[in-house]
Amino acid sequence: MILVTGSQGLIGQCLLRYLRKAGITTHEFDIRRNRQEDFRCADALRHALHGIEGIVHLAAVSRVVWAEKHPELAYSVNVASLRTLLEVVADKEKKPWIIFASSREVYGNSTESSVHEDAPLLPLNAYANMKVQGERLIHDAVSSRIRANICRFSNVYGAISDHADRVAEAFARTAAFGGVLRVDGGENTFDFTHVSDVAEGLFRLVQATGKKELLPPVHFVSGQGVTLNELARLAVSLAVDGIKIGIHDAPPRAFDVSRFVGNPHRAKELLGWEAKTSLPLGFGELISLFRRADESTSFPPWLGLLESNLPAQNR
Repeated sequence: MILVTGSQGLIGQCLLRYLRKAGITTHEFDIRRNRQEDFRCADALRHALHGIEGIVHLAAVSRVVWAEKHPELAYSVNVASLRTLLEVVADKEKKPWIIFASSREVYGNSTESSVHEDAPLLPLNAYANMKVQGERLIHDAVSSRIRANICRFSNVYGAISDHADRVAEAFARTAAFGGVLRVDGGENTFDFTHVSDVAEGLFRLVQATGKKELLPPVHFVSGQGVTLNELARLAVSLAVDGIKIGIHDAPPRAFDVSRFVGNPHRAKELLGWEAKTSLPLGFGELISLFRRADESTSFPPWLGLLESNLPAQNR
């Protein structure tokens, strides 16, 4: 049985479909599903690990801006709780393996045109620093004979239930219903990867980790760079007929990475994986999903649940 933390998130939901289709028994763990499934609670983690062979750890305060505004809360989830999880795993006679989900944010503003996994880690913001700390905890765990692998995501997109302020989701919603596209740093360049591709890569990493393969960190990225101006133009070109869209240019935010295009070669070499969904196709499908759903569709109030769920002494 495989435990997926953050199972209600964008990647978690898609990964669960892959695992179940393959006949793999899964156990979900997410505060949005059950308030008792709070990753900060050691007792809840111990209970969740009964009969677990492996853990795909996706749970996190995953928005850069949230970590900037709520650093203590983000640290409690992204670092302190990971440390607790590793302690719980270390105490078990039969230790489950772990896949840790990290981020392209760890590189900061890399000078490489195609960033390789061995590029220096130069975190620019609070969220990135926490992911670097998380990776170090995983490396220490491996040294203590816990089998663990690390993957790094870039701008994953593709579901209407994702955070409404993620740029791809925000632009697709505007293309579906109209409004104004806010472009914070038009020449900022990112690597957009469809969630179905990312979930397939994670599934392959699950298979490899289950076979006791210990791998270096691996990207699940498209290898293609797209500026926010280009994404905005794509949104306008794919907008539903009659929809009016404006564009508001704004300066880049100081805590944001301004450029990342990942090198996908290691994932292909080690896992036989590569991204298949082009941005025009995946983005167009996302607009269609919004049109078939409801304009009010949005991500559950994740921060509110975290802030209210546990007594202060247990946080």
